Amino acid sequence: MYRYPRFDVEGQVALVTGAARGIGRAIALTLARAGADIALGVLNPHTPSGLVSSIEAMGRRAVELPMDVSDIDQIRAAVDTTVGRFGRLDILVNNAGTAPGNRAEDVNVEDFDRTLDVNLKGTFFASQAAGLVMIEQGYGRIVNIGSQAGLVALPGESVYCMTKAGTAHLTRCLAVEWGQHGITVNAVAPTFIQTPGTQTALSDPRFRAEVEDRIAGLHRIGEPADVAGAVLYLVSPAAALVTGHTLVVDGGWTAR
Repeated sequence: MYRYPRFDVEGQVALVTGAARGIGRAIALTLARAGADIALGVLNPHTPSGLVSSIEAMGRRAVELPMDVSDIDQIRAAVDTTVGRFGRLDILVNNAGTAPGNRAEDVNVEDFDRTLDVNLKGTFFASQAAGLVMIEQGYGRIVNIGSQAGLVALPGESVYCMTKAGTAHLTRCLAVEWGQHGITVNAVAPTFIQTPGTQTALSDPRFRAEVEDRIAGLHRIGEPADVAGAVLYLVSPAAALVTGHTLVVDGGWTAR
């Protein structure tokens, strides 16, 4: 009998970093809607987000956890708390990121270090902490949120582009190393997405028009749900044979 692909994560537990707003928020809600209990890694747990109540209204469990991914102690504590609260950890989405824009000649050491600490170091050590749990379970799904900036050059974003290119290769490395443990590791590389973080840049009509023109296939700015749908696919049973892959969600930007 033919087995139809499943696109749900019923009964699983997911940890989403940078979950308070934008893409992270959409991913958390989407995974909850698909059946997962959610641990929400947030930079400031004292700022109300309404996420826990929204997820609980779907009949799922949720908890907010302090998780500055540049702080390895907070990373490890968040993973330990997730496992202690829910009994397991099936899915990690490394969404937290930072992107201080600056021309290469003007980049300072503080911006350089902060970008690497969050985008690369944080992604690696969150994956390591979750990976230790997943190896013991013999199952896991890790999705790193990269960027089209890891594939093409964006003026004024040299350090950010470098970290996202590193994220894509880290994804391949972990996929090869951990596949034997039943763990898949993939990435999603979005184009410009309408979020609080991009609001200032996209509010400039000239810049927005340039971006929409560059998104050759669809000529529209992405929405957080566009990224969340890709993440849901990669962590679902439908993508069981997909690993080490970066799924580009860019409306055709990199096809030109």
